[in-house]
Amino acid sequence: MPLQNNISLKKFNSFGIESIARDFCVFNSIDELIEIIDQYRDLIISSHLILGGGSNILLTQALLDTLVLKNEIKGIQLKREDANYFYIEAAAGENWHHFVVTCIKNGWAGVENLSLIPGTVGAAPIQNIGAYGVEVKDIIESVEAYHIADQTIHRFTNADCAFDYRDSIFKKNQKNQFVITNVLFRLSKYPIYKTNYGAIETELTKMGIKELSIQSISEAVIKIRSSKLPDPQIIGNAGSFFKNPSISKAHFEQLIKKYPSINGYPNKDGSIKIAAGWLIEKVGWKGYREGDAGCHSLQALVLINYGAASGSEILALSDKIILSILQEFDIQLEREVNIL
Repeated sequence: MPLQNNISLKKFNSFGIESIARDFCVFNSIDELIEIIDQYRDLIISSHLILGGGSNILLTQALLDTLVLKNEIKGIQLKREDANYFYIEAAAGENWHHFVVTCIKNGWAGVENLSLIPGTVGAAPIQNIGAYGVEVKDIIESVEAYHIADQTIHRFTNADCAFDYRDSIFKKNQKNQFVITNVLFRLSKYPIYKTNYGAIETELTKMGIKELSIQSISEAVIKIRSSKLPDPQIIGNAGSFFKNPSISKAHFEQLIKKYPSINGYPNKDGSIKIAAGWLIEKVGWKGYREGDAGCHSLQALVLINYGAASGSEILALSDKIILSILQEFDIQLEREVNIL
């Protein structure tokens, strides 16, 4: 785990953006992490980036003047079980979809709707990832993280994590204070199938599924995602670039008079969540390309790098989209992707 200098991050971010890390180091265990922090404490306190799968970042600097720590801690194990649940601990460096596949093979239910989401286990609670009616907060029991300043391991309960829509305490007041090392999931012995979100039911029908299982739901989700979302291994992207915005009910009622096809989903607080992809497509950005930066032709919520786009060019495109949505709908879009 020696410190490396001037390392290209192109293969470490799903956008495929070329950016050079001033300092770079990989850790494969908590002991290695502790050793790195002890040895390079001044560098880490000055500036650092914990890198998982690199699937939710946009690098906008040609030279990233910081210490990048690549989390490669691996391991998935059944810690305990009770009458209703399995408690599964997964290390932060595990690939998320590999974790989902492992759960399905073992009959651990609850993650099947989150199939094929890029990234690592450690990033899941930070972002509170979600898809097809499920958020990871619904299945997280606790999060283990190493506090850089105190040099101690903390365990955060689900409530401690302050989960919100694509948000958590690790993106708020504890940002850059902790390195997530393990996540404990509470997965069901008795599946509750969630098929009424998106096109899952339609896909299951096309597949000819007569009896539901976590395997069949996972397969349906994979088919849906593969049909409309670009593979980062083929074309650079970070999945959904923007969050779905929420607006007041009064605002929604005004918009629906002008745009009868707009869809809104009620939140618990009475606000209405709007599909950001619909807004972007309505304004005409779907399929747009400017140089090597573009908006995907099948899913307007996804910004893509056709090959040689810089992070700054993709960021500039996102700025134009945000401004156009604000002007047309009086709605302020918020980026889901972290800008560095």
